[in-house]
Amino acid sequence: MSGFLDVRLLIEVLVTLFVILDPPGTLPIFLALTSTYTARQRAHSALQAVLVSFSVIVAFALFGRQLLAYLHVSFPALQASGGLLLLLISLDLLTGKSEDPGPSAGGVNVAMVPLGTPLLAGPGAIVATMVFVQRADGVPSWLAIALGIVAIHLILWAILRFANRIHRLLGVSGTTLVARIAGLLLAAIAVQLIGDAVTAFIAAQ
Repeated sequence: MSGFLDVRLLIEVLVTLFVILDPPGTLPIFLALTSTYTARQRAHSALQAVLVSFSVIVAFALFGRQLLAYLHVSFPALQASGGLLLLLISLDLLTGKSEDPGPSAGGVNVAMVPLGTPLLAGPGAIVATMVFVQRADGVPSWLAIALGIVAIHLILWAILRFANRIHRLLGVSGTTLVARIAGLLLAAIAVQLIGDAVTAFIAAQ
């Protein structure tokens, strides 16, 4: 650790959040949820989803422990609720309901829910950030955490920004196929979140 920046912690934050947020893995889900969007709408949704994720993660980094304690909500409960929400979205992708015309399904902005949260700023990313903040012991550590969060969201935005080119390459049939695969993967992620939450509840007893 230097006197200005904890480089080791910065690398740890970057690697951890990259694995959890999984920008390449998010791309097919993003394409599926925005399959009816224009190029401009998709670009706007990419930016909006990243900003929502950034805002949620920063908010929980600063006030997460106090907020959960005030509401008497445990982390497994947060994890289970995120899993249930993702499971509902995955069912829409698998059945094709997400392909109905219109910029959003049922008036819900998909850039905010489920993309921004809980898919990107989900329980995993939130708790990892809260742990890093708990370990921070000075300005170099805080700076490393802040730079790590900013950097990973810039990477995420850059990957989602190229979704337009990928969408043109795949075409309608390819995007539909990606939507089905994304729905299956999202369902698996949701079940894993719920399973982890149930295990944590049982272990706490």
